[in-house]
Amino acid sequence: MRNKILVIDDEPDVLTLVASKLKAAGFTVLTASDGGEGLAKAQAELPALIVLDLMLPGLSGLEICKKLRGSPETAGIFTIMLTARHEEYDRIVGFEMGADDYICKPFSPKELVLRVKSILRRGETEKAAAVLEIGPLRIDRTRREVRVKNAPVTLTSMEFNVLASLAENSGRVLSRQNLLDRLWGGGGSGESRTIDVHVRHLREKLGAAADCIETIRGFGYRMAEGC
Repeated sequence: MRNKILVIDDEPDVLTLVASKLKAAGFTVLTASDGGEGLAKAQAELPALIVLDLMLPGLSGLEICKKLRGSPETAGIFTIMLTARHEEYDRIVGFEMGADDYICKPFSPKELVLRVKSILRRGETEKAAAVLEIGPLRIDRTRREVRVKNAPVTLTSMEFNVLASLAENSGRVLSRQNLLDRLWGGGGSGESRTIDVHVRHLREKLGAAADCIETIRGFGYRMAEGC
């Protein structure tokens, strides 16, 4: 259900605050206060999005995120990590596990609600759009055609898949492993650094649109929104 949100946090005050703000914004809200309960509700209820604390009794937030991404039934659930951990390393690990966004405590409830709406809106757009237009880029996923400023660009199948994955998740950081899994269907074939090779070739071929692909140092890549 598109408007169903699951909030998993072991701090009662935070759980109550987040749930009340999301309900006021029109969402149906489920809650859980430990990792095991949260994972079970996610698997049973299949919410559109989960607001997930990292440090939980039982299963940690990272473990929950990893399990969700590893199952076809739950892999499409969006996840916002809400945590007291502020270090860059923690954010990188969170994104590596498949988080769609990362918010540090203390946080603005209003901003959290806006981010939830933004992620869900982006998800609906990605499902609906057969043709993606980002800056000078035009990507036709049905015909597997790419144009830059209306000039055709010839790509290999793998290059197209990398570009399409980044474009479908415009503004979202994708790790090398995430991209590799998308190329190989989660089968684990290939080396993650081969993504760097595909991206380098893409940038050479995209010309004026090369800067649309941003490098997130030590992690992966992102398609710049409105590049």
